[in-house]
Amino acid sequence: MSETTHDGSVAVSAPPSPDDGLSAADLAAKYGLAVSGARPGLVEYVRQLWGRRHFILAFSQAKLTAQYSQAKLGQLWQVATPLLNALVYFLIFGLILGADRGLGREIYIPFLVTGVFCFTFTQSSVMAGVRAIAGNLGLVRALHFPRAALPISFSLQQLQQLLFSMIVLFVVAVGFGSYPRLSWVLILPVLVLQFLFNTGLAMIMARMGSKTPDLAQLMPFVMRTWMYASGVMFSIPVMLNDKPDWIADILQWNPAAIYMDLMRFALIDGYGSENLPPHVWAVAGAWAVLVAVGGFVYFWKAEERYGRG
Repeated sequence: MSETTHDGSVAVSAPPSPDDGLSAADLAAKYGLAVSGARPGLVEYVRQLWGRRHFILAFSQAKLTAQYSQAKLGQLWQVATPLLNALVYFLIFGLILGADRGLGREIYIPFLVTGVFCFTFTQSSVMAGVRAIAGNLGLVRALHFPRAALPISFSLQQLQQLLFSMIVLFVVAVGFGSYPRLSWVLILPVLVLQFLFNTGLAMIMARMGSKTPDLAQLMPFVMRTWMYASGVMFSIPVMLNDKPDWIADILQWNPAAIYMDLMRFALIDGYGSENLPPHVWAVAGAWAVLVAVGGFVYFWKAEERYGRG
């Protein structure tokens, strides 16, 4: 196509582009372009996570090693911190407030230590989940990987820390007369169920915390309330025997109390099934599956928004 200019020369204009009139979406489809950081399908997302499994494990181990790298006692604080917490709770609740009622001293001390260690596992997973995205924006913005790898890795870090603490827990149990027996095998499924529950909860908190950084300041108060309502320092049925039954039922059915009591049942001689709510294993499994699957889907739905804005 040509036209004559004012000075008599002939100018040749470009022919119309075949892309004229196409929308941005049509152009992207025509040339095979995709949105950077777009959320993959759920099955593909799981496949990508499985492909990053070595990164998840290595990242959790690195975080665990670095956690106490500045302290002189180093990794010993992994065990010392919950053990010191248990000692403080024993002095206040066991000796002063008499929260050991209904339980002999040989049962109450491992009962308390088990409760502190198990609840710390959940508490630490939740707090790490809140900061999983907001506290690692440099990594999120620099590299392309499934963002769920971060809260999963932090939950795995807390599981490894609990496994170190279990050594002390076994020593305490044996020291107060609870020797290894067949029920100790149940410790493994309890840990698996609680890990699944914690991971799902960490992913829920990771999505919430990515847009609301102040949530990290609020959560310690929420977790402290949850701890006091979960029977960490006392037996819920014994302490609430003069209260309406529905109050004790609600507290006993909450997942933190269920996983603690299952661990106590597996580990402590004299802490029998009469201390557990009915169908406790089914409820423990339901909590784990519901929160793990629900938390994973909830986190995945916001995948393309993490690290932006």
